[in-house]
Amino acid sequence: MDRFDAMRTFTCVVDTGSFTKAAETLHISRATATQLVQQLEKRLQVRLLDRTTRKVGVTGAGSAFYERAVRLLADLDDAENSVTASQETLGGRLRLDVPSPLARLVLLPALSAFFARHPDIQIDMRVSDRTSDLLDENIDGVIRGGPMADPTLIARRLGDLRLQTYAAPDYLQRLGSPQHPRELEGPEHRIVGYLWAHRNQQASYLMRRQQEALGIRGHYALAVDDGNAYLAAALAGLGIVWLPDYMARPHVAAGSLIRLFPDWQLDPMPLHAAFPPSRRNNARLRAFIDWASELIAGIS
Repeated sequence: MDRFDAMRTFTCVVDTGSFTKAAETLHISRATATQLVQQLEKRLQVRLLDRTTRKVGVTGAGSAFYERAVRLLADLDDAENSVTASQETLGGRLRLDVPSPLARLVLLPALSAFFARHPDIQIDMRVSDRTSDLLDENIDGVIRGGPMADPTLIARRLGDLRLQTYAAPDYLQRLGSPQHPRELEGPEHRIVGYLWAHRNQQASYLMRRQQEALGIRGHYALAVDDGNAYLAAALAGLGIVWLPDYMARPHVAAGSLIRLFPDWQLDPMPLHAAFPPSRRNNARLRAFIDWASELIAGIS
């Protein structure tokens, strides 16, 4: 038994919650994954995992060993990366989950530059605005806007997205142009609601002008949980929206969106990359985050 292979398999089973998913991640058979963990338990003379027909849990001893094993494997990865990084030989699969508008408008149009740097990396990119369970779904990292809701993840701030208030000309022709943000709380106007995935409810937006500060929630007839749908609803004249500059800019230039309340400011939206502690030393993930941070700096 190779102890490092066994430890890597054990930590991957813990991360994914499944021998099957761990085997897929490590490109080994499920039988091999099971055998490696059994051999590790036999060597340590302790049960590391509780197995049932539906799930795999970690024992107390397994949890303590997991923490030590993750650090040890991270040190090993660091040692290997310190040798290979200078040769730029990063390769393998990277599993990501990113917001749909950011993928469509920012990441995908520029991704060829990343592959030019790292042609041997293969990216599996899930595009959604929903909250993902990174461990259960075997995802290496996510990019998300707004505050980080999961304290178990390591987060790196990629930048801040400027927000403004917008409406379509059709909406303003039908319902008029509001002159003050407070009007959005009245019955005359409608916003498009955005359901934040980690709360599944409409968020309020803090708007500031000099010494004034207002938390605006508004009334909606439609709420969505996807950024592309949110933008499409605004363009269709279904309500007033708060959008990052990078999403609104081409539509403002085309005249299909109009900025409202130019003398009011909104707090910028933080944009984070987040990942489990076990992915801390994933060189492919670090390379992508470094590249994405450079890219975001150009739009924020």
